[in-house]
Formats: sequence, C-alpha cells, structure tokens
Amino acid sequence: SLLPLILLFVVFYFLLIRPQQKRSKQQKLFLENLKKGDKVITSGGIIGLITGIAEDKVTLEVAEKIRIKVLKSAIVDIAKGE
Repeated sequence: SLLPLILLFVVFYFLLIRPQQKRSKQQKLFLENLKKGDKVITSGGIIGLITGIAEDKVTLEVAEKIRIKVLKSAIVDIAKGE
C-alpha cells in the first residue's frame, strides 16, 4: 500500500524537481560568468551592453551614453545576432 506513494514521489522527483535544480544551477553559473562587453537581454526585454558589474547589479548601456542599472537576476540570456 505504500509502494504507489513512493513510486509517485520518485516520478515527481525525476520529472519536476531534478530538472528545476539543474536549470537553477545553470542560471547561477551563467550569472557568475557575466563580464564587461557581453550583450545581454533582461527579463523585461531590454537589450544592452554590460559596462559595469557589481556584486548583485549590472550597468547596461542601452543606447549611446544611456546607462541603466539592473539586478543580475533580471538577466536571462546573451543577445545573439545583433
């Protein structure tokens, strides 16, 4: 009677929990490896060039001489092809 419950937990672990932990680890590594000169996309869709990096914030140049500060956690990807 306990076997179906254990089997259900194992299925949930391999289909939901483990992939989420893997994505979380990849995102953390991605954020740690950001450097000046990278062109990135934020979660709000802003594309900018990294001009400065602090512990938890990044300065992006979004247009000539226009810079904004965003949290590192808001950066989702490297901009490709632009």
